[in-house]
Amino acid sequence: MLGGVRSVPVVFLATALVLIGCSAAGTGDLPGAQEQKSTATPDGGVAAPDGLPALRVQTVLDGLDHPWDVARAPDGTLLVDERGGRLTAVAPDGTARELDADLADLFAEGETGLMGLVLSPAFAEDRRFYTCQGVEEDGGAEIQVIAWTVDEDWTTATRVADPLLGGIPVNEATGRHGGCRVRFDPSGALLVGTGDNAVGSHPQDLGSLAGKVLRIDPATGGPAPGNPFADDADPDTRLLLSSGHRNVQGIAVRPGSGQVLTVEQGPDRDDEVNLSVPGGNYGWDPDGPGGDYDESVPMTDPAIPGAVPAVWSSGGPTIATSGADVVSGPRWGGYDGALLVGVLKDTGVLALRLDGTGRLLEQFRVPELEDTLGRVRSPVAGADGALYLTTDNGGGEDRLLRVTPEPSR
Repeated sequence: MLGGVRSVPVVFLATALVLIGCSAAGTGDLPGAQEQKSTATPDGGVAAPDGLPALRVQTVLDGLDHPWDVARAPDGTLLVDERGGRLTAVAPDGTARELDADLADLFAEGETGLMGLVLSPAFAEDRRFYTCQGVEEDGGAEIQVIAWTVDEDWTTATRVADPLLGGIPVNEATGRHGGCRVRFDPSGALLVGTGDNAVGSHPQDLGSLAGKVLRIDPATGGPAPGNPFADDADPDTRLLLSSGHRNVQGIAVRPGSGQVLTVEQGPDRDDEVNLSVPGGNYGWDPDGPGGDYDESVPMTDPAIPGAVPAVWSSGGPTIATSGADVVSGPRWGGYDGALLVGVLKDTGVLALRLDGTGRLLEQFRVPELEDTLGRVRSPVAGADGALYLTTDNGGGEDRLLRVTPEPSR
């Protein structure tokens, strides 16, 4: 357990530019597949293209256990959470402090616990942040979005909307498919990606908050203005942005475009990256005979009228995609504008290059991060131009990392 304050030295990792093979990832009949470019390696992987800058990887904080998400405050402080129930602030000088925060009601089982984390867009004024987490309540459990404030000295986090949104189902037996990423869209609405809890009826049930992307007002927890089902009689349906999801682990907004991309994990095949369409159904329907959870069906079932096809799919086998973000700016060179996706099973970071409409142009793996860090949960682009990563290996062996491009020579 990290307690009190400690100073963490920055450790530089090797940055050898060896192109390491990775599992093949295909798109089949998906939009943009005909435009996709990749360079196959002898073992069937996808190599990085020429012209990428070398990357420097630094350890910001170690000794973590299943860190899930990270956010960078305007003052340069990093706030990181751990699935088992801990919030830690890392000051710009490297000093780390565990926040005093009431997490006594946390439901942490399997994949569920303290998960998504995001700062208010007005954090410099309101000191507000949001978590998505499992909660034990009234003899049962559910997933909730909770709003907090943190003091200026980064010592205490206080719940101010408890919950902002409740009633998101959880798998109480196993914690499987708990979601739960939170991000702001360009309009200021709070997006919440949820999992289906391994219950086959949830993704296609517009009256359930599981297996969905929700779009809520961050002040009230109610439906955000402009939601596609705003006039529905069911108050839960009014919260929905999209349905037919299996386990939404990543949400990213493309700078300058307003496009929202979501990342979710498939069953035996077809992890997916999807372009968000208001009211879209993304085609996951595992509701088998007798209510069985049938994981043999396609991730995007073509039998569902209007099912939205994926921008990218892993094909088979899956690689367990997780969080994602877009890096941008001239210093990133060949990575500029790429969506970087954390990979848990086939360990590393996947880079996807998309055109302006969201069609896939190119995919490759980031060489310096391939099979060197173990499971990567969350890539997060900071306002300082760096990319922050959390690993998810467990056993107190996890790290918060800072990745920056080396200056060109």
